[in-house]
Amino acid sequence: MRRALSLIWRSLCVLLLVIALAFALTGFSPIFNFAPARPFSGPDIFNPYAGLDSANCWKRANFHTHTKVDGIFNECSHTPQETYDSLAAFGYDIVTFSNHNKLTVHPFDSSLQVNVYEHGYNLFKYHKLVFGAEKVLRYDNLLPILASQKQFQLDLLGRDSDFIQMNHPLRTGGTSESLFRKLSGYRIMELDSGISTEQPYWDWALSAGRYSFGLANDDLHYPDRSERIAVRCNFLCTPSGRYEDLKRTLLSGGYYSMRVPDYGSGDWRLKHEGNRKLPAIRHIGLEGNTICLELDRQADSIRVTGQGGLTQMLVTNSCSLSYDFSPEDSYVRLTAFFPDGEVIYTNPFARYDAASGQSPYQEFGHSVNLPLTILYNLALLSLVLLIVYLIKITVRRKK
Repeated sequence: MRRALSLIWRSLCVLLLVIALAFALTGFSPIFNFAPARPFSGPDIFNPYAGLDSANCWKRANFHTHTKVDGIFNECSHTPQETYDSLAAFGYDIVTFSNHNKLTVHPFDSSLQVNVYEHGYNLFKYHKLVFGAEKVLRYDNLLPILASQKQFQLDLLGRDSDFIQMNHPLRTGGTSESLFRKLSGYRIMELDSGISTEQPYWDWALSAGRYSFGLANDDLHYPDRSERIAVRCNFLCTPSGRYEDLKRTLLSGGYYSMRVPDYGSGDWRLKHEGNRKLPAIRHIGLEGNTICLELDRQADSIRVTGQGGLTQMLVTNSCSLSYDFSPEDSYVRLTAFFPDGEVIYTNPFARYDAASGQSPYQEFGHSVNLPLTILYNLALLSLVLLIVYLIKITVRRKK
């Protein structure tokens, strides 16, 4: 009995050491000197809704969707066709399939193929949507504690993709203001992860001069559950769901995002009916230095959020808003709250110099801190060697 318990104990020790070895081996990373926070500035105001073609507005879209895949590791039991049909029944015009670390083929129209996947195996759920990649990057830090590790992943993913979305920040371990004031290299922030209608992480990044657009997605795993499907979506001003059109629209900002209630709370008839009557933006744009918004119905309130996440203006019981972008404003974004629980989020207007770029977006430099990089990776290598040694002597004792 004692020998059996000893064998079980040593086997458990070996297993734990192997797990620790996996964490250590995937922890190697440069250590960066991050560029300091720098609020948006410049003589011009960036308007993400400039030049919209009203004939193409608005198409409903979801970009974060999981389906059944080949193999044993499935987070969804529904095929791409079944998932597409479920979303189409709620009025979605555009659906992309973003399975974990796998490129999924469009189920019925190759012209609508969008190469997008969700990257990340790690314990903190630090996940990213990667658009336009020809192959999946398998490498990940299993325990990404450092901001440098997270930036290193963005850098690696950015080499072989068109653009990146930062996924569900409120459900990601290690989310902090300090982190989002440092990271760059992503173009889109995923909004409204179901926890709150506030977007503090977006304001942390925007206040530090890290510009991104916002998308709200279902992150759909269960199309047969009323509370999981058609509760977040985006409305794009785009001519089609073809990738080149989507890419152009997603990188120019001509869209808004929405939280949608679970109408009927399980009554599918009421849910479908409610999704056919969503509030919408009739007009949004910039007239001189004035931001103008017109909705198709009255909102309980419309809020203007700016630098530091502070409310710059709030109007109640209105279907329109006009806000004068002042010289002190670095950016503002609009949020409209409706009586039945719908919420509309706009993309940010921000200061920039039009002569130096097409938008306020920039990839901040992050130089490698060579002494800290050497020390950190040597320490990690020492830990790896120690774990290997402990595994070796544990296995010897077991024999």
